Amino acid sequence: MLMKAKRLTALLLAPVVLMMSHQALAEEGGRWSYNMPEGVTPVSQTIYGLHMQMFWWCVAIAVVVFGIMFYSMIRHRKSRGVKPANFHESTTLEIIWTAIPLVILIIMAIPATKGLIQIYDAEEAELDIMVTGYQWRWRYDYLDDDVSFFSNLSTPREQIQGLEPKGPHYLLEVDEPLVIPVDTKVRFLLTAADVIHSWWVPDLGVKKDTIPGFINESWALVTEPGTYRGQCAELCGRDHGFMPIVVEVLPKEEYEEWLAAKREEAEAIRALTEQTFTFDELYDRGRDVYNRWCVACHQGDGQGVPGTFPGLIGGISVGPVEGHLDVVVNGVRGTTMQAFGSQLSEVDIAAVITYERNAWGNNMGDMVQPIDVFNFKQDN
Repeated sequence: MLMKAKRLTALLLAPVVLMMSHQALAEEGGRWSYNMPEGVTPVSQTIYGLHMQMFWWCVAIAVVVFGIMFYSMIRHRKSRGVKPANFHESTTLEIIWTAIPLVILIIMAIPATKGLIQIYDAEEAELDIMVTGYQWRWRYDYLDDDVSFFSNLSTPREQIQGLEPKGPHYLLEVDEPLVIPVDTKVRFLLTAADVIHSWWVPDLGVKKDTIPGFINESWALVTEPGTYRGQCAELCGRDHGFMPIVVEVLPKEEYEEWLAAKREEAEAIRALTEQTFTFDELYDRGRDVYNRWCVACHQGDGQGVPGTFPGLIGGISVGPVEGHLDVVVNGVRGTTMQAFGSQLSEVDIAAVITYERNAWGNNMGDMVQPIDVFNFKQDN
């Protein structure tokens, strides 16, 4: 009988031993895939430390409680002829098992409070970035550097539709990552343009709702260069799972080079507004813009989704150019058609309209120049 009790005890302690071995592995540089990431910021490491501390408190409590319970069940079982005790409430016992959890909660509250103070301390940031959620992409505005761009899912539609093997970062790759410098305190100001989203990057220890009309605040100071991935953690509508986040952390010298290149790119795009393009240039660029911004709703063949997203074969694509411009620039109130006037440049709007008016057999033969889009915005 004693051997059976030992076997039962060993069986009960096996999960604890397994978890301790995994923890030892993590301390030696590995990572237990079932645990949360330790991350690369002071906040994420504080959160991880709190998580592990509370976890081991819970393990210790579970071992004590279940140990006493199973010992009592085995030691005082009926087959041994043990008679059940006959007693009622014990004031002393009631005080003890109320006081002990209270003390444990107070001990837990002290590091948790320190962690919360750290999480909400976004003062003295060296870089401010506005993060705006859209269905279904992110916009990043570097408030002190005149740099702004959108970040879209770049996973090929063929992978999403199961026509090609899925890549290593399936649904977690973008065309324009957020780029920040290492060892720099970055403050994120977070809002949304349509519905509630949530900007979540586990390795940065940041998870904040982006709410239309409100600005939330968070921060990160990344200590290791690298690429860190996350996604929208709020159910924000159809294609919610297609809103990844990629943060690329660069050494400070490389970051300054990237920032200078983005400024030059912005100037070049502004200069393109005054340029006249050929039909082929607009069509080819428009196809790329469509595949990045429009294909999720209107589909690659322009058929749309019946009852949800209208097709682009016929309809506005063969109507007056002014009406087509109005829909793309200003959106359609009361529908899921967003206003792209502030999301796309005049060049990209001109290109995508030209593409839609001549793709899938529409063959209108006309085209829109960037200056036409600029003038339309000025008049409307």
